[in-house]
Amino acid sequence: MMDEGDFRVGDVLSVACSFTVTRVVQGVTWDHVSVRWPWWEIDTENEFARWNGVVALGVHSGGSSPEVEAELFRTDPAPEQLKAGDVCRVGVPPTVVHVTDVEHHDPPLETAWLPHPTRTVTVLPRGLSYREFPDESHLDGSGYTIHPGDGIPFTFELLMRPYASLQAGDEVADAVGRAWRFDGPWDWAAFDGDPVGAGPAWPLVLLTRAGTPCSAEDAEAVAASTARGSHQETIRDWMAITEASPTP
Repeated sequence: MMDEGDFRVGDVLSVACSFTVTRVVQGVTWDHVSVRWPWWEIDTENEFARWNGVVALGVHSGGSSPEVEAELFRTDPAPEQLKAGDVCRVGVPPTVVHVTDVEHHDPPLETAWLPHPTRTVTVLPRGLSYREFPDESHLDGSGYTIHPGDGIPFTFELLMRPYASLQAGDEVADAVGRAWRFDGPWDWAAFDGDPVGAGPAWPLVLLTRAGTPCSAEDAEAVAASTARGSHQETIRDWMAITEASPTP
């Protein structure tokens, strides 16, 4: 299992949450089932927001919107077998997702529930791409948000991390002499100002890290990790796992 504080854009994860007993409230509609949330507490001291302890979960069906399809949580029994007052279980079966955004909150995010989140990780399940979500979506255009460490017993397994040997802000030289800045696996900037095109040509030479000359150990790690394969092959491998597009 991976460290809950270690998430990067582009990561491919298997996420799960153990199923917990709860109760259906407010009935079931064609696109949502509302349940008493078993993991959070109501923040009674929040003066600006109120929460009644209920969470509405998207119901998957043949006509579900991409927003509903992004829902990770499931009920057992399925929503069509439930009505208000029924006891059920809620959780996340092992699900392959990819990370589209990571935010750290210091101080913690002000929410109507406790504990207040210190991280927001935005993910999309296999088969869904960032570009499918309009900016006006309640998903903020980038996916489904979770808050690791907020009391929900998520478990995470890292399946793939493109460019694991690089860090945001690294500067590298590629095999054809172009210099690049790395800000994420799909966020490259060429110093020559020309279009990114097919991306950096492997192998890569690490030039600087955090604005200073890199260590021999870091340089060796980057060289070894890019000695075989290519940027385009990395994209193809990532797409094969996620069944999604890496960019908007």
